[in-house]
Amino acid sequence: MYNLAALLEESARSYPTRDAVVLGTARLTYAEVDAAANRVAGLLVERGVVPGDKVALSCPNLPHFTAAYFGILKAGATVVPLNVLLKAREVAYHLRDADAKAYLCFEGTPELPIGREGYDGFRDAPGCEHLFVVTADPAAGSALEGVETLGAAVAGRPATFDTVETDEDDTAVILYTSGTTGQPKGAELRHRNMRDNALAGAEVFRADPARPDTYLCVLPLFHSFGQSVVQNGAFAFGGTVVMLPRFEAGAALALMQRERVTFFAGVPTMYWALLGALDAAGGESAVDVRLIAGSLRMAAAGGSALPVEVHKEFERRFGVTILEGYGLSETSPVASFSHYGEPARPGSIGTPIPGVEMRLLRPEGWDDVEDSPDAVGEIAIKGHNVMKGYYRRPDATAEVIRDGWFRSGDLARRDPDGWYYIVDRSKDMIIRGGFNVYPREVEEVLMTHPDVSLAAVVGVPHESHGEEVKAFVILRDGSTATAEDLLAWGRTQMAGYKYPRLVEVVASLPMTATGKILKRDLG
Repeated sequence: MYNLAALLEESARSYPTRDAVVLGTARLTYAEVDAAANRVAGLLVERGVVPGDKVALSCPNLPHFTAAYFGILKAGATVVPLNVLLKAREVAYHLRDADAKAYLCFEGTPELPIGREGYDGFRDAPGCEHLFVVTADPAAGSALEGVETLGAAVAGRPATFDTVETDEDDTAVILYTSGTTGQPKGAELRHRNMRDNALAGAEVFRADPARPDTYLCVLPLFHSFGQSVVQNGAFAFGGTVVMLPRFEAGAALALMQRERVTFFAGVPTMYWALLGALDAAGGESAVDVRLIAGSLRMAAAGGSALPVEVHKEFERRFGVTILEGYGLSETSPVASFSHYGEPARPGSIGTPIPGVEMRLLRPEGWDDVEDSPDAVGEIAIKGHNVMKGYYRRPDATAEVIRDGWFRSGDLARRDPDGWYYIVDRSKDMIIRGGFNVYPREVEEVLMTHPDVSLAAVVGVPHESHGEEVKAFVILRDGSTATAEDLLAWGRTQMAGYKYPRLVEVVASLPMTATGKILKRDLG
């Protein structure tokens, strides 16, 4: 069966008593998660959801997300995961843009009132017919008046359901892009896009159901990385997903130790935070790093470029090599990955995964750049992972897909062995006085300074040069370095057109819910 829900069903048949999801002291087996998903599917079908309908889902990393996600799929509908930080106006936009027929929304907390924002957004999207509020305790009512809770709606329903058969080219998930250029667009991903990306773990990560991995789920499940690599990747091979609803580095270290985590996937800022938490806890003497390292066999990074210094420090302290990969929502998401069991190549995103091709294009068209290790071009991707297109946006789709090739907007180079190295986002590149400056290169140099903990580099308007290079820097604890010190040091380390003329020392950097630095908020 091509329905993506088969990942859950097959593991539930093969390993019914194996832990599928862990949250705190709660442990749900595959049989229990499958039964919960079946109840959601039965409810949706009873309320008129038919194959092809869109059902939106707002929920942090909780077992409710997984049950609802696979329940929607079992009903033959399309899952539309939404960022839990969206405000009411943004929720309404997504519901209308996706033509959502139903909306499942976690009630949230006073600090993160997802339910209130979702409820207000639902009221402003009249085409969406059903709202179900998900409460932490399924038996509890909602603080929102007059709404139906999912717990009450599924209570007493059969634990079995005949999953709707879907074609492999039917849309399983619509993932909305971050919207850094205009309104967010929904990437339509087929059942086979998502299924094949999860199953690629057999070769990419050496996933083996006979030796199931325990995944620490800190990446948001509404995002493609956490969804495909962690949740779906685990379920494809009978693994266990240990959930952490909100990433906190100290809590993550404690869970890695307690649950004997074997697979950690995160964005670069999470690895940076883990190293910081280790120091804050008093170093290796306070955290049993040997126990964590003894269990951890896979550390995967993606989402943005991993600083080389973070790569080296994590390997030194945890004894595990971080493998970098690359992908986008439009590619389900994984397109390339470093090779498990081979010597690390810090800074590289590896080679295309099986069934996927990559090439480097000239920015002005669809021709390849010259075949040279120094040639920089825009990554284009072709394979089983490439989306159908942007939902209801044929013009936007035509701009990025031609003859099956998807152009990413990311600049990279390729070494003689075929390994790719991200240079930067084409939109992030700084043009200073006619010279191209790649922020990532400047950030990597800044990170080698002994007082620099993290750096983000952007271009700011300049009257004569067009753009000027500006660095925002977080210092290491106890450092007394000044912006002037860093500016003077940078002048000795980088070419005259590259080094940042503007340096600002900050306590923190703005980040998305997935841990990416929001450079558009810097300036």
